[in-house]
Amino acid sequence: MLARLRRVPFAAQVLLALVVGVALGLVAREMGAVSDGSPNWLTSTLQTIGSTFVTLLKTLVPPLIVTAVIVSIANLRQVSNAARLAGQTLLWFAITALIAVAIGIGLGLLTEPGRNSSVDAAAQTEPGTTGSWWGFLNGLVPQNVFGLQGSAEGALSFNVLQLIVLSAAIGIAALKVGEAAEPFLGFVRSALAIVQKVLWWVILLAPLGTVGLIGNAVATYGWESLGSLGVFAGAVYAGLALVLFVVYPVLLRAHGLSPLRYFAGAWPAIQLAFVSRSSIGTLPVTERVTEQNLGVPRSYASFAVPLGATTKMDGCAAIYPALAAIFVAQFFGVDLAFTDYLLIVLVSVIGSAATAGTTGAVVMLTLTLSTLGLPLAGVGLLLAVDPILDMGRTAVNVAGQALVPTIVAKREGILDVERYRSTSTVDPLSRVEERAGVDVDLRRPEPVTV
Repeated sequence: MLARLRRVPFAAQVLLALVVGVALGLVAREMGAVSDGSPNWLTSTLQTIGSTFVTLLKTLVPPLIVTAVIVSIANLRQVSNAARLAGQTLLWFAITALIAVAIGIGLGLLTEPGRNSSVDAAAQTEPGTTGSWWGFLNGLVPQNVFGLQGSAEGALSFNVLQLIVLSAAIGIAALKVGEAAEPFLGFVRSALAIVQKVLWWVILLAPLGTVGLIGNAVATYGWESLGSLGVFAGAVYAGLALVLFVVYPVLLRAHGLSPLRYFAGAWPAIQLAFVSRSSIGTLPVTERVTEQNLGVPRSYASFAVPLGATTKMDGCAAIYPALAAIFVAQFFGVDLAFTDYLLIVLVSVIGSAATAGTTGAVVMLTLTLSTLGLPLAGVGLLLAVDPILDMGRTAVNVAGQALVPTIVAKREGILDVERYRSTSTVDPLSRVEERAGVDVDLRRPEPVTV
């Protein structure tokens, strides 16, 4: 039996998990709550499975951010005109994010998803506090060397934005120190390889985690509530399709590159991102296809792709928060002014680092709603369809993370055009990342029984 499961493609495992999750969720909802009003055993089990999977991914975020950002910046030492390349990379990150958020706002105003939902607003809990734009800017300043922050309950958590600022500072310092920093950088590179290995073990649990996440969503909100969010979900996927299949090909054509060759080369990473729902988890494959199939020099790709995995989120940090903010505002009857839409653009372009490449865009959505002063109760409502939306969002994220280095390399004259145009592409799914020492076969990952 186990041998047969090993032959099941990973994508098929996840699709099967979606079906099983919906079925179990419907069963759990029919069972109803226990006598004291608490969830039944099946709902509790699904919730535990889903939350455990997300927690495992979140646990790896701090070490991944620190090691990936430090190593990517340190790798600039191998690149000529490093400062110019870094500036061009960040500029194109911002340009594509700006286009994506504009599409998100346009679709939100056109479809009015918040006015087409039948979910009961009274069932949502009103948040006690909201944030501000100045609070977001102040949050960029590290409060301690570990990026730790406390909550009202006394719990500690990592501030992702502060971790990125700290890691970037350390990486730049390592560049300035020079030869004396090599032992430290060697340690960080080894740590990154180890963390990536552990991360892939977690990603292998994606089918099981999907059962828990989608099952709990159906059991908690009901099929009717999920269906009532159909306009919002449709608008999100329409925006993702516009960016992936219209905006990106136009940018490639404008730089004399074939969109078909781009999709042929980057598709393994895009596909894995769709099923794994993690930009960080797809990072080794994204970097490999960017180098081997798209012709970006390794010295530059090893900087741009890891940086993009933590900051380049056209799906999670541009289209989705823009549409979600408009949805929440319409749902709660809040009128947005022109300055509010400008604020959405600023937060989406500048604050995308807050998503940190993990599954889901809850952090970015919370940041956007808090900055606008909108009810954070909308976060809980939209989580009902988040697992479904996150698959498409992550695929667009990873596509953008491969696109920008390709465009910048072409503009700077360092792209291997012959390799890009070659009809033969390297299959990165046969080996994840030889430089990181990861040797898992991604075409036939260890299956997870669901």
